[in-house]
Amino acid sequence: MLRRLLPRFRRKVRAVTRRETPSMLRRRRHSRRHSPLTRRILLLNIVPVALLALGAVYLSDYEDELIDAELASLLVQGEMVAAGIGEVAVIGGETTVNRLDAEAARQLLTRLVRPTGVRARLFSEAGELLGDSAVLSETGRIHVSPLPPPEEPVEPPPQRWADRIGDWLGRQLSRSDRFPEYVERPAPTLRDFPEAASALRGFNASAVRIMADGRLLLSAAVPVQRYKQVLGALMLTRDNRAIAASLREVRYDMLTIAVAALGITVLLSLYLAGTITQPIVRLARAADEIRLARESRPEIPDLGKRGDEIGDLNDALRSMTEALWLRINTIESFAADVAHELKNPLTSLRSAIEVAARPTLEPEQRARLMAIVVQDIERLNRLISDISDASRLDAELMRGEVKTVDLKSLLGDMVKHYGVIAAQKAGVEVELRLSANPPYLAHGHDGRYGQVFRNVIDNALSFSPHGSRLLVELSREPRNGPFVVTIDDEGPGIPEDNLESIFQRFYSERPSEHFGQHSGLGLSICRQIMETYGGSISATNRRAADGRVLGARFTVHVPAAA
Repeated sequence: MLRRLLPRFRRKVRAVTRRETPSMLRRRRHSRRHSPLTRRILLLNIVPVALLALGAVYLSDYEDELIDAELASLLVQGEMVAAGIGEVAVIGGETTVNRLDAEAARQLLTRLVRPTGVRARLFSEAGELLGDSAVLSETGRIHVSPLPPPEEPVEPPPQRWADRIGDWLGRQLSRSDRFPEYVERPAPTLRDFPEAASALRGFNASAVRIMADGRLLLSAAVPVQRYKQVLGALMLTRDNRAIAASLREVRYDMLTIAVAALGITVLLSLYLAGTITQPIVRLARAADEIRLARESRPEIPDLGKRGDEIGDLNDALRSMTEALWLRINTIESFAADVAHELKNPLTSLRSAIEVAARPTLEPEQRARLMAIVVQDIERLNRLISDISDASRLDAELMRGEVKTVDLKSLLGDMVKHYGVIAAQKAGVEVELRLSANPPYLAHGHDGRYGQVFRNVIDNALSFSPHGSRLLVELSREPRNGPFVVTIDDEGPGIPEDNLESIFQRFYSERPSEHFGQHSGLGLSICRQIMETYGGSISATNRRAADGRVLGARFTVHVPAAA
């Protein structure tokens, strides 16, 4: 909504984001004083504990249960006292009219109720207040005591600050506004206590009221009966001090548990955040050092022993860094080789042009020099084309689709093609031999495999003498292993020291008649293709029993399709 209302603000923010450079991001990351990830972990772990603490403070349902239990206790106590009054303080018999003996009822009321700390009021059948335990003496008469002088006020004992805070929280969180207000009247009547009126009708009743100081007043009324005749109503009242104390103790216990859980949660969260953020920060700093490195080669810290996802990330970053350094070194080496290979024909071309430009040069010599110029230009064109193909090869191999290749069909078509060309140009016979059982299905790409076989066959034909034979054989390793394609020629073979170097970039050692026709990248491209698809290519010399070299053999291992 903010972005819709403020499109200018949105465009401004995006523009600022685009102008941020990696160095700015690095400075901003190092300028953080606290980890945002640590704050999130702490917040997510503290919220449940905070909810537990709030639940400890808000105990309304538990308070309702305590109120109900207290009212039930008052009703039981009232029934016991009312039963005693009905048996002792009643004038009359079974066949006469019964009425309460007010004096005896007041004395009994004082003796039975005063020790329990409950205030009792006794109403007559007509609704008249016969006695109140709050103003009765031990003998049942009204007890009058002088008030203390104003200069000597009676102060209640001091209350602990924790109790005051707990009581204040209890009053704030208690749903006391649902209860009616209690008003202490000088001459209370039955109309002031509906529960007492219900008791005169023969029913037990209870009520809860709130006093001016915020405390609750619980009252329970029961009928006083004799021979099933209601003679009066007894009402017992008690404040909620015991309930408040019980709630306070429960809150203290739960808050103590919550505080302990909070402390443990914070410590564990900090430990968890440290185990996550610290290695990530180390990896980020190492990545910055690698990005900003010019001559040195910084290393990614080794966190693989952790055995978790961060350890996996560390291993992946280390592998990626090694691959990047290898790629960078390869690119630098490739660039140096390209510069060297391009410099040779350019030097020859420059020399030929400078000599051909001399006015005293004979026409025959100028013609030979111009032929050299044309040859060097063709060599440069071929070299640039091969370099372009080699530079794109890696990306094309990663994007290329892997599918099933029929090696028999691929090699058969290639041998037919080269059989005609080789016979016409060099008088070389090309033959295909199958030594494996069908099917001949390989895993890879037919276009790239065709490029490999063409390069190897072209290389073999360049060394094959006139009238020789080139044998292409398709076999397979046992136990459903990979296919093996061998290309045997009858040429001079390969020097033993160069059996591996021929697969390096720009290596080229050929007869003089083929000079300048090859860039030296063909076999290097072949190895790169085969290793990408999980295969391999190698070169050896075929020898006779007496050790004489019969020719070269290129062996290509092609992974079989599943």
